[in-house]
Amino acid sequence: MRRWTFAKGHGTENDFVLLVDAGGERPLTAEQVRWICDRRAGIGADGVLRAVPGGQMPQWRGDPDVWFMDYRNGDGSIAEMCGNGVRVFVRHLLDSGLVVGPEVLVGTRAGVRETEVQPDGQVRVAMGPARVVVNGEVVVRTADERAFDAVAVDVGNPHAVSFCADPRVIDLSRPPTWHPEQAFPAGVNAEFVSRRGPRHLAMRVFERGVGETRSCGTGTVAAAAAWHARESSESGTEEPVHYRVDVPGGTVEVQLGATSYLTGPAVIVAHGELILPDALDAQ
Repeated sequence: MRRWTFAKGHGTENDFVLLVDAGGERPLTAEQVRWICDRRAGIGADGVLRAVPGGQMPQWRGDPDVWFMDYRNGDGSIAEMCGNGVRVFVRHLLDSGLVVGPEVLVGTRAGVRETEVQPDGQVRVAMGPARVVVNGEVVVRTADERAFDAVAVDVGNPHAVSFCADPRVIDLSRPPTWHPEQAFPAGVNAEFVSRRGPRHLAMRVFERGVGETRSCGTGTVAAAAAWHARESSESGTEEPVHYRVDVPGGTVEVQLGATSYLTGPAVIVAHGELILPDALDAQ
């Protein structure tokens, strides 16, 4: 029976279980991740963040001493990057004495992410460029068969951003579908966005591998980038610019430019010991 010290945290209520694997000896199976994230049988979370030295990750070609964020969605699938997760990841590394701030480098499957803890405790993350992809017309269809034109945005992971009058009335009880299917062969995070004021957006999101979540960090960057691309074509605004993005779990700030930055809260709410069932530990 495996016992593993864990922490539980969230960024704008996008919540995670955090595990430290200093020796790189405890890789997780999809089944184990699903059990951990189960909100009834397990601890409950949108995903799992395993902290492992970069040198212990076979695919990592960067600094072997950097802490790598091995991120898994709640269904056990692997994701390239998580904007809310990386902030919580940094907060846990700092609280555990594994790094010294305020500037912390984090390895991810989307590359190294530079982070900085702000005086108010929020964490600012250099997200890399947000690329608005011009690849033909994409239509996203929701559970109630409403169809929305979507903008494809790459933030190290794929997003389909749709503009609407009010995200609160969008039916996200089932995964949205999209056409053409080949636009997102590995799946996509679907964001539904409306304007609340000058450079002030509201957003809901259905995350691939998870479902509807209270927030999506990369999704807020994608939403701001897609909206700004439309706004720029109409008004000629220049970068860098700042957007406030409201999500059901709170508010973040997005700065767009050659590199995009995401700033928001990172909160650790619990520590404990995870006891993995024997049937799962044997896998």
